Amino acid sequence: MSTISVPLTSKLEASLNNLIKSGFGENKAVIMRKALERLSEEEAVFALLRSQQEVKEGKIFRGDLRELLKKIK
Repeated sequence: MSTISVPLTSKLEASLNNLIKSGFGENKAVIMRKALERLSEEEAVFALLRSQQEVKEGKIFRGDLRELLKKIK
């Protein structure tokens, strides 16, 4: 496991301390790991939603490549 150092504004540090006090995590490292995991999950969901929207808008081609090329030319 690697360690990184990230400067925080006083507002972010206060938020972090409040999360510890409220029981979201036992320390800053745990809370930061949870936050990064949630951010990764959220980005995966948004990527899926974007790809579904692109399919609805016809921006993604599916099927036989030769047939698709005929439609493009």
